[in-house]
Amino acid sequence: MKGGFHRTLIEESSDIATIIDRDGTITYVSPSVEHTLGYEPEELVGETGYGYQHPDDREGVAEAIERLQIEPEGTQVIETRFRHADGSWRWIEATLRNREGDETIGGILVSSRDISERKRHERQYQALAEEYETLLDTVWEGIFFLAVDSADSEITFRFERLNRAYEEQTGITTDEMQGKTPTEVFGNELGATLESNYHRCVATGEPITYQEELPVDTGARFWQTSLTPVITDEAVTRIIGIVRNVTERVKRERKLHSQKEQLDAFAGVVSHDLRNPLNVAQGRIELLSGECESEHLPPVVQALDRVEEIVADTLTLARQGQVVSDPEPIDLVEVLGICWKNVATDDATLDVEDEIRISGDRSRLQHVFENLFRNAIEHGGAGVTVRVGQIDDHGIYVEDTGPGIPADSRAAVFEPGHTSASGETGFGLTIVKRIAEAHGWEIEVTEGTGGGARFECTDVVFVPQ
Repeated sequence: MKGGFHRTLIEESSDIATIIDRDGTITYVSPSVEHTLGYEPEELVGETGYGYQHPDDREGVAEAIERLQIEPEGTQVIETRFRHADGSWRWIEATLRNREGDETIGGILVSSRDISERKRHERQYQALAEEYETLLDTVWEGIFFLAVDSADSEITFRFERLNRAYEEQTGITTDEMQGKTPTEVFGNELGATLESNYHRCVATGEPITYQEELPVDTGARFWQTSLTPVITDEAVTRIIGIVRNVTERVKRERKLHSQKEQLDAFAGVVSHDLRNPLNVAQGRIELLSGECESEHLPPVVQALDRVEEIVADTLTLARQGQVVSDPEPIDLVEVLGICWKNVATDDATLDVEDEIRISGDRSRLQHVFENLFRNAIEHGGAGVTVRVGQIDDHGIYVEDTGPGIPADSRAAVFEPGHTSASGETGFGLTIVKRIAEAHGWEIEVTEGTGGGARFECTDVVFVPQ
């Protein structure tokens, strides 16, 4: 390289200055190559640059040199991998200029800098972007992105994009919503309702969650929506919304609410309209029994007592089968002990095999175990053994050593009025099933380890001791 000023300028630069001829032979390389690539300049002079470049990049470098021959006034910028002296590959950004007619340089001037760190970050960003796209395409929840424009003190919301789940659940595509405001997509009334929640998210600058009604062509109507603000320079510039279709859940809740109202009304009729005249009849029979003797009086008393039992079980069935909304931790051993004392057990034995602590309604669970204990004693005999234990980490069982329940009869034992013993109302196991379901449990009857009946409740919530 000729010219002291240019040499001094290049040799002081942290970038690598290289001069190559048309064949790619290196005629000069600046001292900074040692710091960047680990070579002494003298090692590279006379070498062909292609030999140090990654095989996959050589063609691109050759094309850039050819383009400089066609457009000598132009500049070519390429990214290529260059072999370091330690054998590793370093990413280099090279700017090529044709200076063959320049007396000072006399060749193609290549100014290079190490961009390995930048490429590493780019690969990381690319991997994150791919993970991000995969997440958007595979999550079950619908996701939408909303731009927030606060220009001129007026906040405008515009949809940017939707993920696949949102499109599938709503039937609305990104193309239909992109760049549009909520009112443009959903109409003035519904759009204004949506925007009120978006304004609330912007005002608080915090994530918010709520349930909203948004009918769409797919039939979905009710959504659990979470909004998260994206804050840039202390201002909300975007909102990320996550929606979950809860239409079926809301329908079930409304149906359950309607059923609860009907059950409450029914329980009122049973409690007042039936029990009051029943009490009058029982009182009159008691008075009549004191005034005269008749063979007809005992059957009447027995029939009225039977009606009272049915009324009591019917009220239990109506009131105890409602969803448990406020469960508490319960030591099951304690509850089992109380229930066992409340039942006429004769010579029966209770064997509790596990220390169990569950979440539930104590009063209602007493109905469950008292009815199961009575069922075991009534069908298993006075000397029956009843065992209670844990099923893995998700259930509990109550089994006895009685004769068991035939396989073809097991499905019917929970039906109202089903009984195989005289004097029973047939509601005992129905009450057990309703209360179990009110706790969110599944219950079924099967054969016990000793051949007796075994009732298994699963999906039970255990509480750490």
